[in-house]
Formats: sequence, C-alpha cells, structure tokens
Amino acid sequence: MQTYFTIDAMLEMISEPNRTACRRLLEHLRAHHAGAPGSTHNHQAWPGGYLDHIRECMNLVIQFYHLLSALRRQPYALSDALLVSFLHDIEKPWAIVRHADGTYERTSDLQPKPAQHAFRIEQIRAFGIILTAEQEDALRYVEGEIGVYSEHQRHMSPLAACCHCADVASARIWPDHPFAVDDPWVGAARSGGGSDERR
Repeated sequence: MQTYFTIDAMLEMISEPNRTACRRLLEHLRAHHAGAPGSTHNHQAWPGGYLDHIRECMNLVIQFYHLLSALRRQPYALSDALLVSFLHDIEKPWAIVRHADGTYERTSDLQPKPAQHAFRIEQIRAFGIILTAEQEDALRYVEGEIGVYSEHQRHMSPLAACCHCADVASARIWPDHPFAVDDPWVGAARSGGGSDERR
C-alpha cells in the first residue's frame, strides 16, 4: 500500500522559499480555520473537512505524478503540483460559513470564480508565497476551463490538469473519504472530527 502522507510531510517536498511560507500558512489555517469544511455539501463537508480535502488531494497528486512519470516524463516537478494542490482551495476557510443549524453556505462575495481566484492570490501573497507564471495559471484552471473553453485554445496546462485530476478524485470519486475510522488507505484519517458518513 502506498504511503498516505501528512500535510506537513508533503510540504517538505515543496521547494524553498515556498516550503517555509506554506508552513506559515498551514500554521495559520490550523490556528484559525481548523474546523472549516471542504465544501458546503458535495465533498468533505464536515468540520475539519477542508484540511482533509487538501491532504487527500496532495496525496493523490503524488500518486498521479508517479504513475504518469513512469509512463512519460512530466513537464513539471512534483514540488509544483504539491504547491498548487495545497493552495487550490485557499479561499474556502474564509468563504464558507456555518449556520446555527449546522448547515454551510458560501458567502456571496466569494461565489464567482474570478472573485475566488483574486482572493486566493491575495492570501498567497500575504503569506509570502511566490508563484511562477505556470503555477498561477494552474491555480486559475485547477477546477477546469470553466467559462473559457475553446476548441481553438487550450488553457489548462499539464500542471493544472494533474491537480485537477486529484481534486476531482477527492471531490467526486471519494467525497466521503477519508473515513473517520478504518479508512482502507492505511494512514488516512480525518483531522478535525465529524461523523463517519459512508454512503
């Protein structure tokens, strides 16, 4: 069975200076947003699900990267894919609010995709993370070529596509993983509580 890494261990695989900056961001998330859900309903929608989704996506990126690299050389580094995956939903802890009845809702000012991307970039810069043009482009299209698809121009880069595959796998193939207990992927577990909802 393949290793299921912690976020901390995967941040060690990211090149400096972003490794240190990402550690600062992770410390902030744990201190102020540890209970954030992964979504309002569709995936990892439990307290702490945001960090569980990020950890799951990063682990899947490692699996996809090594699988693809065994077949053909990849035009990006694993460090790049882990960085983009770590940052791809950075707006969610601020964007999703919990109501008294336990339901979640995305705030209106961070619903449009352009507003989400602008907020991501703002937070990334605030924590001193430096993105290459390729990394920033991958963050823009990690959720697909929504609204800009054209048969004449490809917007999603190989880096964005790898991270997109991991995000889709986490959100749509395994939306209830990791399980709170007895997850089949050895080492996988939820970080912030929530019930073990198996569907």
